[in-house]
Amino acid sequence: MQGPYKIMSLFGTRAEALKLTPVIERMQAAPAIWQPIVVTTAQKQHQPQLRQVLDRLHITPDFNLDVVDGPEYDLVEQLSKLLHNLNNVMHASQPDMILVAGDATTSLAASLVCFYQHLPLGHVEAGLRTYDKEAPFPDEMHRRLTDDLVDLYFAPTTRARDNLLKESHPAKQIYVTGNTSIDAVEEALTPDFHSELLNQLPAKHRLIILTMSRRENIGEPMRQVFHTVRDIVETNSDVELVCPLTADPEVMSLAEEVLGDRDRIHLIKSLPHKDFLNIAARSTLIITDSGTIQEEAPALHKPVLLLRENTERQEAVDVGAVQIVGTDPTSIQQAVFMLLNDSHAYQKMATSPNPFGDGHASTRILGIIADYLKAK
Repeated sequence: MQGPYKIMSLFGTRAEALKLTPVIERMQAAPAIWQPIVVTTAQKQHQPQLRQVLDRLHITPDFNLDVVDGPEYDLVEQLSKLLHNLNNVMHASQPDMILVAGDATTSLAASLVCFYQHLPLGHVEAGLRTYDKEAPFPDEMHRRLTDDLVDLYFAPTTRARDNLLKESHPAKQIYVTGNTSIDAVEEALTPDFHSELLNQLPAKHRLIILTMSRRENIGEPMRQVFHTVRDIVETNSDVELVCPLTADPEVMSLAEEVLGDRDRIHLIKSLPHKDFLNIAARSTLIITDSGTIQEEAPALHKPVLLLRENTERQEAVDVGAVQIVGTDPTSIQQAVFMLLNDSHAYQKMATSPNPFGDGHASTRILGIIADYLKAK
């Protein structure tokens, strides 16, 4: 097959977009080789964050499938609509290959449509596993089912590759590329970054960032965590808490109830990704239930306390960059106390090696795709 190759990239959340936009940017820079097709499938609550990413990178979707009209968490309805709409888009576009990332509903839907249409599929961030189908839900099963239908596996680490091999996926189709999220970190950091938020904070105060939005944590676990971090701020007079909030009404309501109108607690709207990374780079530590932040923080040399019971990014735990604390107040308090008061423990986490790559994953992925399509 001769180029330029039509590569369709699909994503519906900011996390997916951050994995795929570095690849799209490199395709746009080589139009003689690549013809990128961008399809977004954003739910209502993800649209503002997704637009922030695309606008900053000057990427305009070729197809924008606003497929979710019903209840926000009706996963069956989401999948049904995605299958129908993606089938039409792929028929109309006739791409040479489809690229998906991670573990969202978009990835699962695209993999099924590719299978039925006999289209080759590449999976960025393939092979992540907890081996607990309920945690994280529904992500774990989305990525496992997607990987059963993939033609090219772009594993971010050797551990992810080994997971795929253990499941009997073909070794010749698996490539360890690093994670494209690190490509985005390298490009986003700005040495002379300025922010109104940072300007408001006393120079000698320590900054903790809290992000929490996973569906399994919404409700009582989230309330528990919010009370815990409020106590931490109130008992440490030199600590500032910044909490970027998603547009989810329940998350915003809980945050306002527990954290609102408190000294040194700053509830803010979700930040553009570049701003978040630059503020995170100036923080002391990060408390989160995010998957992507587990990858980004080691590149920023910031300790992460993870509000989950397990992780599909065990590499970060193994090297000491991430500590799993769950949502138990005592575990969170003890971990934060250690990092605020034990400089040796802090430095050990902050200087842990980054296991997720060197910032060149996108270039590797496109080289592999080019070789694959040339051979077809």
